[in-house]
Amino acid sequence: MAALSPNGSPVSSASQTPWLFIVGIGEDGRAGLSATAIQAIEGAGLVFGGKRHLELAGPFPGEARPWPSPMTDVYPQILAHQGEKVCVLASGDPFHYGIGAELAKLVPAEEISAFPHVSAFSLAAARLGWSLPDCACVSLHGRALERIVPHLQPDARVLALSWDGTTPERLASLLNERGFGGSDITVLEAMGGPRERVLRAQADSFDLGDIDPLNVIAVRIVAAPEAHVVPLASGLDDTWFENDGQLTKAEIRAITLSALAPRAGNLLWDVGAGAGSVSIEWMLRHPANRAIAVEARGDRAERLLRNASHLGVPDVKSIVGKAPDALKDLPRPDAIFIGGGATGDGVIEACWEALKPGGRFVINAVTLETEHVLNTCFARYGGAMRRIAVSRLDPIGSLHGWRPAMPVTQWWATKP
Repeated sequence: MAALSPNGSPVSSASQTPWLFIVGIGEDGRAGLSATAIQAIEGAGLVFGGKRHLELAGPFPGEARPWPSPMTDVYPQILAHQGEKVCVLASGDPFHYGIGAELAKLVPAEEISAFPHVSAFSLAAARLGWSLPDCACVSLHGRALERIVPHLQPDARVLALSWDGTTPERLASLLNERGFGGSDITVLEAMGGPRERVLRAQADSFDLGDIDPLNVIAVRIVAAPEAHVVPLASGLDDTWFENDGQLTKAEIRAITLSALAPRAGNLLWDVGAGAGSVSIEWMLRHPANRAIAVEARGDRAERLLRNASHLGVPDVKSIVGKAPDALKDLPRPDAIFIGGGATGDGVIEACWEALKPGGRFVINAVTLETEHVLNTCFARYGGAMRRIAVSRLDPIGSLHGWRPAMPVTQWWATKP
């Protein structure tokens, strides 16, 4: 493998002359390639790619190397020939949900010469006359179908890369289940080649038969009045979360997310996660965000994952265990929330030690004992405290009155 610098970036070899050529290829094969892209293929001693890619690019004098299984095995094979002329073939734009970005983590950009083709998203938008910047572009290739859920907004336009020929029907079923049955689905097969075909159906009457595994799905979202549209604001209604009572309630959750101050790509530790509502809302703030939910009870951890999948962030990582032991060997977080278990021996100290400089730490307390712990945190680490009291209108016989919830004391601090 290529050596990495302390910050994780690739270390260049002695020569910065490009030796790795990444060529995007479409269904039109060599006819759609530039002269320089063809030259890169023909000048390489080794040409890596899927079987379809190799056939589309052929003939060429170099040795053809089909993708191994698992796919990750290809990286050491490529790096073993560092300095030689090696070509990698990829579908469309290799840096748009493609192998190009993964290779760039291992090989310096100065040693790569790339020839992107038109991406599947660009082709689909052109076929439909859609403005690409106004579309949500999602990859469902090798990823959970539920990742599309946050993009199901009224009148939105979504372009999705399929995993295989069954993806469009599965997506239609998901749309129906969530109240988007009136949505228009267009399936674009093998775009740019002789097998290209465009199929259309409505989600609630989807019946397109056999679909080519190489397809892109375009959806114009139509939401019924009762559709499960995930709101864009934090503090989702409590009914969105399956729970057994261990749930940070909506109003408190909104204030908690504000204190945690999510930033794109940040990692959250949600300690004593319960139903996982804070982890899930953290993930919903930006698609690059990550969350590790630590929960002592296995049944709650399973419920947490169901909630995450239902709300379209199935990549929340769940750890079953009790802090602080369960925190060992986890990647250092940018923010930490303790919703339960703050009184445990060594929990807060372990969290503060693990937190990155500039990281945010938030703890909520409803008991007097935990509130005492927060007073100690304030004295030791600084920060700020506030008490949050919420009352909700409840029926009292035939009339109504305010019923106060238990007040929540919140401490939050930023690590110097």
